Amino acid sequence: MMPPRLLGNTGEQGEFVLPLSVPGAKEQKYDDFNYDAASWTLTAHEARPGHELQFSTMVEKGVSVARAVFAFNSVNVEGWGLYSEAITLPYMPDDGKLISLQLRLQRAARAFVDPELQTGKWTPESAREFLQKEVGLSPAFATEEVDRFTFRAPAQATAYFYGYTKLMDLRAAAERALGPRFEPLAFHDAILAQGLLPPDLLRKAVLDAVGASEQRAVSAR
Repeated sequence: MMPPRLLGNTGEQGEFVLPLSVPGAKEQKYDDFNYDAASWTLTAHEARPGHELQFSTMVEKGVSVARAVFAFNSVNVEGWGLYSEAITLPYMPDDGKLISLQLRLQRAARAFVDPELQTGKWTPESAREFLQKEVGLSPAFATEEVDRFTFRAPAQATAYFYGYTKLMDLRAAAERALGPRFEPLAFHDAILAQGLLPPDLLRKAVLDAVGASEQRAVSAR
């Protein structure tokens, strides 16, 4: 996903390109996405309620220079993408649910395979073998993943699952504080309205916005 520019945007929209090969001296093709069951979770992540809605909201509401320049972070962005897959999973057909859960497993694997490669505890060969055997990725897709971890964007892939868990924790906190007054739509609107913020600042802003301030909850005890 190539997001639209946030400052000075005059109507540009984001672009999503789905590669189906690994470039190089020996081209490797993969088919991990090009079937109907995979389209459900891809649409949820890249389109709506995922990145397209996320960035469209930011463009429509406007983003401060400080946030656009200094606060853009993959934990916020990709965490929302994976969270979007999770909240739409109950509405997917069974084969779509299976692929969505497989791709969530892939993001969980990224959270520890990437650091293990950086520290030298795993080799690229052992990482590729693990992703193929335990996550079910094709050889070509496993190669693309390991290339991404090691030299294309080291550490970025860990952001998906970390951001997802932070949002799930934030939702649990809001549900505990609000009880039956918790409204998923208002909660999601509050997240999107904040645009780009690091997780801890996002948590405080969203809980305040939905009337579930943790300081207020502590004072009420």
